Formats: sequence, C-alpha cells, structure tokens
Amino acid sequence: MSSPNLHIGLVQFDILWEKPDANIHRIEQLLNSQEKLDLFLLPEMWSTGFTMRPENVAETLNGTAHQWMIQQAIKMNTPIAGSISVKEGSQYYNRWYCAYPDGKLTQYDKKHLFSYGKEHLHYTPGHSKAIFEINGWRIMPIICYDLRFPVWCRNTDSYDLMVVVANWPTPRIHHWDSLLKARAIENQSYVAAVNRIGEDGNGLAFNGHSSIYDMNGQQLLNLGEKEEVGTLILNKEILTSYREQYRFLQDRDPFSI
Repeated sequence: MSSPNLHIGLVQFDILWEKPDANIHRIEQLLNSQEKLDLFLLPEMWSTGFTMRPENVAETLNGTAHQWMIQQAIKMNTPIAGSISVKEGSQYYNRWYCAYPDGKLTQYDKKHLFSYGKEHLHYTPGHSKAIFEINGWRIMPIICYDLRFPVWCRNTDSYDLMVVVANWPTPRIHHWDSLLKARAIENQSYVAAVNRIGEDGNGLAFNGHSSIYDMNGQQLLNLGEKEEVGTLILNKEILTSYREQYRFLQDRDPFSI
C-alpha cells in the first residue's frame, strides 16, 4: 500500500562490545514505549559493535541477532533494519538486513570495506546495490564507509530515501555531518542515518549525530549525543514537488559501476 508519509525511527544507543544478548535487551528497553512506525533503523553491527573478529561473533541465518530482528518486526508490526556480522560458507559479510512483519527479509552486503580499520582483511565486500520498498517508498541502504563514495550512492531516480547505518567515530564526526548533507542534496533524496554512541572494544569514542536530512539539505532531525529513539514523519509529496521544480537528476553524469 502506497502512502505519502513514512514514519521512521532512529535507534541511537551505546553498543556493548561483542555482547548480542545485552544489546538486544537494551534495544528492547528503548523500543518498549514506541508506537508503531513504518521503519526502525539500528546502527551498523548493532549486536556486537564494529568488530574485526567475525570468527568469534558472526552469525548464520539462525543466529541470535538475525532471529531477533524477525521476531521483533513481527511483535511490533514494524520493519526493523540494521547490519550484523554474518558468516556464509567460509566468508564473512557486514550485512544489512531489513526484517518485515510477515517474516520476510531484504539484505545488502557492505560494498566499501573500511581498509583504514582493516575491515577488508576480515570481511568480503558486496557487489550489488539494493532497493527495497515500504509503503510505496523506494529506499536504498548503505553502510557507514559507503557514504564516502558518491558514485555508489548516486540516485538514478531509483530511490526516495537513502538509509545509512554506521559506527562513525567522534574524531571524524564532522565528515559524517557534511557527507550526509551532501548526499541528500546531490541525490535530491531524504537521507536518514543512525550512528552509535559510547566507546567500543578498541577504545574508540562515538558521539552519535544520528540525523535526517531532506532533499534540500535541511536537517530535520538530530539526536545529538543522547541515547534515544528519534522519530520523524517524511512526506513524499514534498519530495516529488521539489524534484519537479528542480530537475537536476535528469542532467546527471552516466556513471557506470
């Protein structure tokens, strides 16, 4: 069913290092008082933190975090999305899932692995973009480091909303703020992005700044550094009107990937 509105929730919290059960418990506490939305977004590797020890924590399809996402979507009657460390065969992936109330899943494997943090030595990159739909909204997921690569993120008029899940550290948070705004403007799209707070197992600090921007680069929501669930209703009619007035996408370069 199509809807002009999309009610989205960003779950910004302090991820406990490699402790899926404890992180699930904390998320359930945060979601306990939430009303039904159209989509909840969790950070990158929300169940473990951004760990380079997938051999210790990576899950199969029957894993704790994976199954919890499905059960939580059914329980809340709301899709829920975020990335986890996944093992498939002999390879590991930083894989984004969206679980739906009907038990179905969509997925996306992180394309750009964070070589500065040695992610490329432990995980296998994805090779395909993913577009999924909720209430007639076309949505493209990306994961953290993907945000730095505008050609990969480029909108070919195929999506209305880009969602970003991340573990983006405090020392480079000004990059995060700037890149989110840039991706929204250049792609004439809403951008909803969720980051973590706290400190990870490597001693890196994270200060959130989970945000939502509109197609004009205006920040509509900013969670700052607090642990909370922030919600906002997006309107597609405003997006469509803006794109019809400013037809910038039709002049885009024919990048090929």
